[in-house]
Amino acid sequence: MASFQDILKYYRRYRKASVFSIAASSAFEIIDLVVPYAIGQILNVLSGQSLDRGLQQFVNGTAAIAGQTPTPSFSLLVLMVIIFIVTVVRAPIQPWIGAWYHWEIALRARRDQTQKAIRKILTLPIEFYDENNPGRIAGRIARGLANHTWTYPEIAGQFIPKLFRVLGIFAIILSIEWRIAVLFAISFILILTVSFSKLKRLTDKEEVLDKHQESTESRTSEIVTNIKTVKAFATEASEFKRQSDRLNRELKTVLFSIHYGYVKLAMQQRTFIQICVFAVLVLTLWATVNGEISLGHFVTTLTISSMAYSELEPISNLGEVFARRYSSMIRFHEFMQRPLGKDAASITFHPSEPSPTYAFSGKLEFHNLSFGYSPERPVLQNIQLLIQPYETVALVGRSGSGKSTLIKLLCRYFEPNQGNILIDGQDIATLDITGYRKRLAIVHQEVDVFNGTLLDNLTYGNPIATFEQVKEACAIARVDEFIHMLPQGYHTVVGERGVRLSGGQRQRLGIARALLVEPDILIFDEATSSLDYESERAIQLAMRRIQGTRTTIIIAHRLSTVREADKIVVLEQGQIVEVGNHEQLLKHQGIYRRLHSLQETGELV
Repeated sequence: MASFQDILKYYRRYRKASVFSIAASSAFEIIDLVVPYAIGQILNVLSGQSLDRGLQQFVNGTAAIAGQTPTPSFSLLVLMVIIFIVTVVRAPIQPWIGAWYHWEIALRARRDQTQKAIRKILTLPIEFYDENNPGRIAGRIARGLANHTWTYPEIAGQFIPKLFRVLGIFAIILSIEWRIAVLFAISFILILTVSFSKLKRLTDKEEVLDKHQESTESRTSEIVTNIKTVKAFATEASEFKRQSDRLNRELKTVLFSIHYGYVKLAMQQRTFIQICVFAVLVLTLWATVNGEISLGHFVTTLTISSMAYSELEPISNLGEVFARRYSSMIRFHEFMQRPLGKDAASITFHPSEPSPTYAFSGKLEFHNLSFGYSPERPVLQNIQLLIQPYETVALVGRSGSGKSTLIKLLCRYFEPNQGNILIDGQDIATLDITGYRKRLAIVHQEVDVFNGTLLDNLTYGNPIATFEQVKEACAIARVDEFIHMLPQGYHTVVGERGVRLSGGQRQRLGIARALLVEPDILIFDEATSSLDYESERAIQLAMRRIQGTRTTIIIAHRLSTVREADKIVVLEQGQIVEVGNHEQLLKHQGIYRRLHSLQETGELV
């Protein structure tokens, strides 16, 4: 569970710079108090009253060094020099010691934490992405990072220094009149205590609101992703109404619960502050009339106390801003604390310690393999299977029979509950996951295409592939049949998610991309299930050219895709029920023959 400590740790790497810049900013806030104090002392000189003892000693010492007499005129000169130093001389220095560091720390921390967030995205388990869509994930990360970035300069550059300024004001008033200082301290403690306790309650409401907003953004992302489906079913009006209802509920919560609370708090603060300012005025005037403090002290006390009370509003505003942002920052840290997936590969480059390089013949053995996403619902049970090197093996069966799950275990997206998988006699669980996966390649039913050129997508798994290798892979996968139709050939930008390519073209691109990594095991996961006959035929011809060149595993619903496989494995309810080639299984009066008959007659499987 994330906490306020995690927000502080966000900037831990820059702790020394933070302490320095906050201390410098706080010192400048306290130095500002020299001006009203000096003005008060100038009034004392002009009205014929004496300077404070400590200041008079400083003036006398300065006069002795300069060989001058500490006259009233000399005292005024010293005071003007002090004011010049703390205003004019300080002006070009403060931005570099304060503002520069505050934003440098915030921006560097954003860079660091964004890298960590990307690392987390790359190493979370596959099931996390089955449960959370991209919009929800991206929204949480973006809000968390943005609010951290904007909050630090405000807290480090304003909130904390202003608190130190208030402490400095208290010290000056205490040196002038202790009774006014006591009233001042009590009023400040009371205002801040009440304010922060109410802000804490409002923060809890902000957290609930943040979750609602995340759900709204998630649905908006789904609408964008599935816009073709929305339009195909003519559900634009219902989607608009659903999102409008959510936005209206959010507005009601923000306006009549959260914002109402902030405005009410501000009203109470402002009323109490004005009462305190008037009380200080009365007490200070009373002390001046009774001769207890000088005219200069009257002006100084009234000026700096007004300065202190005027700081309460920005301090409270900063507290309100922090409260509004707190929940999104906490939810960012909750995301960052999620455990890594067991399938997480190393994403750190160590030139001196590269990932092990493997070379397999492609022999696979599945020993007594059992797995379930939940213990009470097994998906695979006691799988025993041997795949020889360079063999083409097809996995067939009804939907939910465990075909894709078996491949996920082979790719080490999950760990089996029982049994193991051997490659060339080695348990894949003992191998370096990065080195192991580099020897596998998979072509999914929906081939992921990045927003870049066709060449970028082809060489995604092997950026150092030569152009001759690319052309060879494209010839095998029959990509070369449509490249000439693209405006810039290999350098055509194919758009996000490959929207400028047809389904069959994306599939062929996926096959060529897989071939370019020269895998020992090549997997086709429903690679032709959503294609038209012509595209399917093109993919089948490409697959035929690959057969015998490496171990190939094909998952297919369409049995026409697997006729030429060396071995066909039929799964039913998570168990292997038949094994053989196409002719052998047709002779056997089993599930495969029934599936084949249903497809031949055009009936649904």
